[in-house]
Amino acid sequence: MNSVTVQVPAKVNLQLAVGAVRPDGYHELVSVFHAVSLYDEVTVTRADELVVTVEGENADDVPVDRSNLAARAVALLADRLGQSPDVHVHLRKGIPVAGGMAGGSADAAAALVACDTLWRGNTPRDMLRRLGAELGSDVPFSDLGGTAIGTGRGERLAAVPTVGVYHWVFALADGGLSTPAVYGECDRLREAAGTPVPDPAPSESLIAALRAGDVPALGATLTNDLQDAAISLRPSLRATLDAGLAGGALGGIVSGSGPTCAFLAADEAGARTVARALAASGTCRTTRVAFGQVGGARVVPQRLRSTAP
Repeated sequence: MNSVTVQVPAKVNLQLAVGAVRPDGYHELVSVFHAVSLYDEVTVTRADELVVTVEGENADDVPVDRSNLAARAVALLADRLGQSPDVHVHLRKGIPVAGGMAGGSADAAAALVACDTLWRGNTPRDMLRRLGAELGSDVPFSDLGGTAIGTGRGERLAAVPTVGVYHWVFALADGGLSTPAVYGECDRLREAAGTPVPDPAPSESLIAALRAGDVPALGATLTNDLQDAAISLRPSLRATLDAGLAGGALGGIVSGSGPTCAFLAADEAGARTVARALAASGTCRTTRVAFGQVGGARVVPQRLRSTAP
């Protein structure tokens, strides 16, 4: 085996509840993750040294040195398996870059699966997820997929049974937002307001909506504690949210730390309607239509792989 390709999905946070800062500097979180049909493909090929290349929209914004999260995943797994990390990692980006949809985490999860397959490590997937948690809070979910509640920093996962298919429209903004900056702004706004920070907990109404397949109820219960902070740093996001809701979305939130905005539609036709309304509003750079839930990272059979340089 000379190369392995893994497909991995984007995520949207249906709920992101942010608690107080912990002694380790992270915030205590409760996140309801939901995997959607926007994908990156990560191909690892045997090489003389560890190299990262990237293609796709905004590829120039993705680092290609050892700071790249996929490169760090390769190095971490190589160390655990006693392998040389000498592979060519090629990222084919379909997940928005710096858009709050865990594209970097997805690439790290995919790199772990791909390299373990290439090196015949036979590492159990739950162990790969534990390794992924060392790299970032969203990495384990990118491997798992589906819908899940994340606690701690978001890395401890419990799958949520869901019914039906959910149709989404994602409004992409120009440029990105720094995740640390958004969390910092969240802390600043809370301190300025002088209100106690509640302990984060899953939304019972949101979980009930997922289990019942109640799309309108789900739209009404989408929440993100980072949304006010993201809008504070990027006020134009308010106009994007208003445009999507006016265009027929059942609910809309900033996705994760932003700046992508996520809108839930009633069905596939409704999603196309919302996308057209957003495009006409001029409040976002472009849109993507997707559905969920979908599975997590998976090895792509050779005959189904895209052609990568």
